[in-house]
Amino acid sequence: METSIVGVGVSISDRFRTVVEEKTARIQTLAPRALRLEVKVTHRAYRNGRIPDETVELTLLGKGPVVRAEAVDGDKFAAMDMALDKLAEQLRRAKEKRIDGRNQGRGAHFEKGSGSLEGIDVQPASADVLRAVATGAIPVVEDEEEAYSPVVIRTKNFDAEWMTVEEAVDRMELVGHDFFLFVDARSDHPSVVYRRKGWDYGVISLTTQAPPAEEALAS
Repeated sequence: METSIVGVGVSISDRFRTVVEEKTARIQTLAPRALRLEVKVTHRAYRNGRIPDETVELTLLGKGPVVRAEAVDGDKFAAMDMALDKLAEQLRRAKEKRIDGRNQGRGAHFEKGSGSLEGIDVQPASADVLRAVATGAIPVVEDEEEAYSPVVIRTKNFDAEWMTVEEAVDRMELVGHDFFLFVDARSDHPSVVYRRKGWDYGVISLTTQAPPAEEALAS
């Protein structure tokens, strides 16, 4: 498995590279089909007197879905250990889920007659939530002047992927997030699955609406 290490705002020492090579050896035992592990170390300094920290992001690429994990600590070696533990745990959970799926047979499936999902605890969002998302009723506050904030907001763009709700849930578990955006292969609607309390999941979909009339736009 190839390993790539980059630093943003911090230099990568030979010692850190050696430690990464040694510690990531166990990842290959959990993901033998992995081809490349990308390690990104980002140093952040703060203007409000807060102690600088290091963020380590791990991205595992190979034959299958991309698996990601990250951790933050004042020491990049400690952050690396925490991120690696998260990545290993996600791989173990995915492996156990594949084994359980083979043992349980068909697993989750879609019932066309009733429109329900069988074999998976997915609860549809309420009509009020769908209406608010579709019409933009959820308020967004924008300040004209950019003010300093200790909260770092990162933006990531990904290509749209068509998949089923069950596949989206599996992908969400792999990347270790609480939600996952996708395009529903059954309806072609932009959708998101999210983790609810316990081991339940929810799904929100955007339905296609006609564009507003020209009179409404003119007013």
